[in-house]
Amino acid sequence: MNIGTKKSMFTGGKEISVETGKLAKQADGSVVVRMGDTMLLATVVAAHEAKEGVDFLPLTVDYREKYSAAGRFPGGFFRREARPSETEILVMRLVDRALRPLFPDDYHAEVQLMIQLLSYDGIHNPDALCGFAASAAIAVSDIPFNGPMSEVRVGRVNGAYILNPTMAEMAESDIDVVIAGTMKDINMLEGEMQEISEAELVEVFKIAHEAIKEQCQFQLDLGATIATANPKREYSHEAHNEEVKNKVYELAMDKCKAVAAMGLANKAKRTELFEEIKAEVKASFTAEELAEVGKFISPYFSEVKKKAVRWVMLNERKRLDGRNFDEIRPIWAEVDYLPMVHGSAVFTRGETQSLTTLTLGGKMDEQLIDGATFRGTEKFMLHYNFPPFSTGEAKPLRGTSRREIGHGNLALRALKPVLPDDNPYTIRIVSDILESNGSSSMATVCAGTLALMDGGIQIKAPVSGIAMGLITDEGKFAILSDILGDEDHLGDMDFKVTGTAKGITACQMDIKVDGLPYEVLIQALEQAKAGRLHILDKITETMAAPRAELKPQTPRVESFVVPNDMIGAIIGPGGKIIQGLQKETKTTITIEELPSTEGRVQILSNNGDDMAEALRRIKLIAFPPQVEDGATYEGKIKSVKDFGCFVEIMPGTDGLIHISEFSWEKVAKMEDVCKEGDMLTFKVVGKDPKTKKWKLSRKVLLPRPEREAEAPQA
Repeated sequence: MNIGTKKSMFTGGKEISVETGKLAKQADGSVVVRMGDTMLLATVVAAHEAKEGVDFLPLTVDYREKYSAAGRFPGGFFRREARPSETEILVMRLVDRALRPLFPDDYHAEVQLMIQLLSYDGIHNPDALCGFAASAAIAVSDIPFNGPMSEVRVGRVNGAYILNPTMAEMAESDIDVVIAGTMKDINMLEGEMQEISEAELVEVFKIAHEAIKEQCQFQLDLGATIATANPKREYSHEAHNEEVKNKVYELAMDKCKAVAAMGLANKAKRTELFEEIKAEVKASFTAEELAEVGKFISPYFSEVKKKAVRWVMLNERKRLDGRNFDEIRPIWAEVDYLPMVHGSAVFTRGETQSLTTLTLGGKMDEQLIDGATFRGTEKFMLHYNFPPFSTGEAKPLRGTSRREIGHGNLALRALKPVLPDDNPYTIRIVSDILESNGSSSMATVCAGTLALMDGGIQIKAPVSGIAMGLITDEGKFAILSDILGDEDHLGDMDFKVTGTAKGITACQMDIKVDGLPYEVLIQALEQAKAGRLHILDKITETMAAPRAELKPQTPRVESFVVPNDMIGAIIGPGGKIIQGLQKETKTTITIEELPSTEGRVQILSNNGDDMAEALRRIKLIAFPPQVEDGATYEGKIKSVKDFGCFVEIMPGTDGLIHISEFSWEKVAKMEDVCKEGDMLTFKVVGKDPKTKKWKLSRKVLLPRPEREAEAPQA
């Protein structure tokens, strides 16, 4: 590399600079990408030889945000960066999904790509720069790659589209879409939006692709200046045996086509029939031949199976399970399946099933996020679980996978736009996939909608989701609605679209084919819309609208705004007032300071009477009525002193009943006649000019003893 090679370009009016040859020079490729004062270091290293028996690309993409980038300390006991956060994992997936299809099919050497956030200015979001940085690192290396590629974010503020918007612009945007592609094609999309139309989404594609083309050309120009990046390294990672290949094709192709054309809806039966064909192929070889060339049979049979299924779809217009290309699998759904949760739903489409639960809580249940680029709380969570039994497999559980995090995030983004604006609850949705044969994330969206409605959350509109597929070859193509797992694996596109009857709320797309025309994309979107509306009808057949009331077991939440200067009075010295209120009313009370001169009080309770009492007492403190001189009140003794007792006139306001004003009889010790917690009726008789405390009298409300009444008049 040339030391300190640096070039700049502009995207959306924002300058992006790329520097190489200065940092991490022992990596095969490294770049520092900068926008504003946000800086990323991307490095890539690839082994020169593939490991024995590896017939795939072992690509690892890692993204880490250094807390020092934002001038912060990591949390936790060790005060250092630990395992990646969900945000970092989602960025890794964005980059991986865009890069992986662009490596040569026969390239199987281990590749490790690492991206680190070195500096963060709080203005320019680093995630949309990561794909560009990753591809640029490969561009300045000698690693074989069918790129370059790049990623851009598209936002929209007041109808104007913005490329790589700032954080402030994103706060006003009704679209948040990250799109990746090459000079020729778009190959990845992920985003959320406020019920936009299909035509608007296509416009987003076109705007993004123009910027992507410029960034790809920039990488080509940069790579051409790096001597060590040219030519790309030679490799030979696959061995082939044409004789075995021809025999497998000859023995298996027609039989695989026959199975593919059967239209079997049962996944297990199809798998069994394909395995029988594979076993027959193996049986045609002698033991000596298997020992020598047996390793070639499985990969060649997989090729045959893929080509046979695709040929049947394109030429006989038949899908694996016998459906029409635009036909949705049978759907059944049920709500209120679990008796003690706050909301539940079962959604089954074909051989894919989600059992989804809803849990509602208060401010204390919000998720605390302490990342390098964001610190705060999140009150809407959606967790997606994919246990191995859902596909009939026995596998060890290794914690939450990247795939589970990604699918859960997509479903969350799909449902988030329809949550009520005045929602007081912290919401957690959990989708447990009990069966899976394609589109489990979209089943999560549908089940999530039903669970929200079952729990009485007044969503703006129900949301459904559908996964679209594509098979294309030699000018022929087939767009598939509601794809199976096999159709996803053997096809050229996985395009997930979610939305309401009004428009799209989220989408995710991965494309493996070059040269996808916009006309095909538009057709896929229109076909997806028809399928989405069909699924919406099935959802509303199950439950037409949210329940009018929450379930009995659901905690009730009330929140209201109070003046900032009254927060201290509600909390009390050392938290004494608020802790006492929670204990006495059996509620959970939280107070949040707002950016304005107000604070928000939230009360969580399982009992209506307790809630009403807590509301009454807090509002009396926050909005105290004026104490009237001469008025009679009833209140609790707060403390007993030698000279009298302090009594609560109303929450937050006390007064003194002097020992001489307690009764007509002389009181020697206050402890003998009252104790803390006693309720007294008293009269306000003035205010002490020195202490500003109200003076109270119990005596004046008691009948005067007769002997005093009969005393001689002066």
